[in-house]
Amino acid sequence: MLSLTDVEDAAAIVQTAMPPTAQYAWPLLAKRTRCEVWVKHENHTPTGAFKVRGGLVYMDRAKREQPGLKGVISATRGNHGQSIALAAGKVGIPATIVVPHGNSVEKNAAMKAFGAELVEAGHDFDAAKEAALRLAEERGLAMVPSFHRDLVRGVATYALELFRAAPALDTVYVPIGLGSGICGTIAVRDALGLPTKVVGVVSTEAAAYALSFAAGKVVATNSADTMADGMAVRGPDAEALDIILKGADRIVQVSDAEIGTAMRAYYEDAHQLTEGAGAAALAALLQERERMNGKRVGLVLSGGNIDRPVYLRVLGAG
Repeated sequence: MLSLTDVEDAAAIVQTAMPPTAQYAWPLLAKRTRCEVWVKHENHTPTGAFKVRGGLVYMDRAKREQPGLKGVISATRGNHGQSIALAAGKVGIPATIVVPHGNSVEKNAAMKAFGAELVEAGHDFDAAKEAALRLAEERGLAMVPSFHRDLVRGVATYALELFRAAPALDTVYVPIGLGSGICGTIAVRDALGLPTKVVGVVSTEAAAYALSFAAGKVVATNSADTMADGMAVRGPDAEALDIILKGADRIVQVSDAEIGTAMRAYYEDAHQLTEGAGAAALAALLQERERMNGKRVGLVLSGGNIDRPVYLRVLGAG
């Protein structure tokens, strides 16, 4: 796990590229959820998602410790890829990003704009990851994983900002993709000695981490077909799961319909643009509204990168 110094050192790196993001208590969200709600706005980073923090910290070490690095490669559904593309460009290292076929058009365009070479391969994230590993060997590139201590150290900086800026929180809801966000939140909670409960959120259509949490071991699924592409993972990371098992209170599963409701709620109550994974924490709180009645809750709005046609369909529904 991470020490407070580990995260504070990471914050110094992150803040060379971006200021701390805001955390606001929105009154209409409080009325809707029947509790005091503090939203951590990771949709306001330079890439529109929390992942950029981890990319900056990871690539900072790579630049310092691997001076002859030819280039890096990674697999993504979009936000991790944007973070690596931006951070690699910042330190002058070429980046190749592998995405599955049919990936978000606008996320793909953003990764190219940040300077990455984009390769499409496979039908989902896990298949794209396999393709990236093959390309890494063929081209002599360093593979950047989606879960790594430096990535966790970087994204943990949003939890440090939240816990230091907001009043004492009873519970924080965090969406889970491969787990860096929730693991960073657990690490900072523990380093600060806080009693705050950390609750993970997954899609009912990509429930691998919920199934693994219940079983106490890695349980993979055959598919991860959800509109919340940031949570569309079939195979949990064993190291991440170990941290979650030790530090999370529970994992909540939310449907695509519930995520859509939460996306509309963010727009109506706070005028915030959210992607599916970004709204998942609010979807979980709405599901557990009776349980959390009157409490002070934190929500990680992890990103706002969603294609316009998809967002229009969500806003027009319900």
